[in-house]
Amino acid sequence: MKGIEIVIILLAVVTALAQVTDKIKIPYPILLVLVGIGIGFVPGLPHVSVDPDLVFLVFLPPVLYAAAWTTSWPDFKANGRPIGLLAVGCVLFTTTMVAVVAHYVIPDFGWAESFILGAIISPPDAVAATSATKGLGMPRRIITILEGESLVNDATGLIAYRYAIGAAATGTFIFWLAGINFFYVALVGILVGLLVGVVIKWVHKITPNNPTTDTALTLITPYIAYLGAEEIHTSGVLAVVTSGLYLSWNSSEFFTHQIRLQANSVWDTLIFLLNGVIFVLIGLQLPMILERIGTYSLGELAGYGALVSLATILFRIVWVYPATYLPRWLVKRIRQEDPANIRYATVVAWSGMRGIVSLAAALALPLTFDNGAAFPHRDLIIFLTFCVIFSTLVLQGLTLPGLVRWLRISSHDTEGREEQDARLQLTSAVIEHIEENYALLEDSVLNQIKTKYEIRVQRIRKDQAQRKLDEQQIGEFHRIQHELLRLERAVLQRMRRSGQISEEVVRKLEYELDLDETRLILEKGSG
Repeated sequence: MKGIEIVIILLAVVTALAQVTDKIKIPYPILLVLVGIGIGFVPGLPHVSVDPDLVFLVFLPPVLYAAAWTTSWPDFKANGRPIGLLAVGCVLFTTTMVAVVAHYVIPDFGWAESFILGAIISPPDAVAATSATKGLGMPRRIITILEGESLVNDATGLIAYRYAIGAAATGTFIFWLAGINFFYVALVGILVGLLVGVVIKWVHKITPNNPTTDTALTLITPYIAYLGAEEIHTSGVLAVVTSGLYLSWNSSEFFTHQIRLQANSVWDTLIFLLNGVIFVLIGLQLPMILERIGTYSLGELAGYGALVSLATILFRIVWVYPATYLPRWLVKRIRQEDPANIRYATVVAWSGMRGIVSLAAALALPLTFDNGAAFPHRDLIIFLTFCVIFSTLVLQGLTLPGLVRWLRISSHDTEGREEQDARLQLTSAVIEHIEENYALLEDSVLNQIKTKYEIRVQRIRKDQAQRKLDEQQIGEFHRIQHELLRLERAVLQRMRRSGQISEEVVRKLEYELDLDETRLILEKGSG
């Protein structure tokens, strides 16, 4: 079966499963993995292998970029401490502790391959984190921490992974040099991403507004950032995340409503398909992994897989609670401004699902070193990685909704109140502007304009369809409507910049303004 046929079949499977996912209680990623495993064991079907380079180049940049785009930069910055403790501290801690367990439990498992295994399975997955928390009604802060962690931790894990492979190949490891290189790779990757963001923003601003070409540019941007950073041997992951955060925060300066509507639709479809294919591919790998690993009995493999998976889950829990309470015990300001919430910490500790990046890193392990020696325990590392991915997705993914309900965690409708307040502020600002600047307009025009904003909360325009306006009045009406929409956008951005409202509310209201502007253009064109 040719590659293109396999891709089409996978896309068909993903789309078909999406049609029934709302009718079953299994989370979408878990269902896809299970279906992938089932397909992989069907007799007579060809095996579908995953090219690690394909994952790192084709899948990873757009998935990370989309996650960064929808992440609130103010929220990300405000939660920098817990995100950093998880994305760097927890990843390195898990890497070390899993390495210790693997070295002392698995016979002939050396330190080098133990640390490689730890680095591969230590970072939770961005796609899995987003999918697992979707629709659970959790507070925005928990979602920000989990998504922010998953954006950055891949960089930590992949950097540690590279150094562990280098140590395995050379037999030496210089800790202080690795530490310096770690910060260099991370810092330069961030600078590359920021540079790409500034350049892409400039390109958007100087080129004519065209929804098609501007949307195409958004699709190219993550690959430019990733390849640019990787070309100079720095972190492509951090470059993509940085460019996504920067451009998202500044998007209102160069995106028109047409571009935003089209780009959002295209990206929603693209990420849906990429995420679906990713999880199906994870499940399809199990039959091939089992075929290649023939030196261990099934009981030994099950035991090692369960032990490493349990260690991976437990060491995250062991890290999260001290990382939550120690900063508050040591620093009075943190203790006063940000009191600990053990329920939130529990959800964060249990939300450590692994995904395609870990599997791709395992499959990317070389078969041999430069000297011709075989890479030690390569097949076992790949198998253990699959076990961790599967167990965290199934065990933690299936139990997370129940844990959230048991802990009685909810958003307390803070976003709903925030949205309502934002709507009232927007409406009040527009009505005040109308009364101050358009009092001399003809009554028929003024009533049309004021009516819309006075009943905005109910989204009803009572008399607009019934009124008859001449061509001059229609033109004046549309001109003023566009002016008022620009005012609403300006007020919304002021609230956003001052931190009064969240990015979720901004995006929702911005989307509604985009629809209003599109409707005005259509009305003007048909009038």
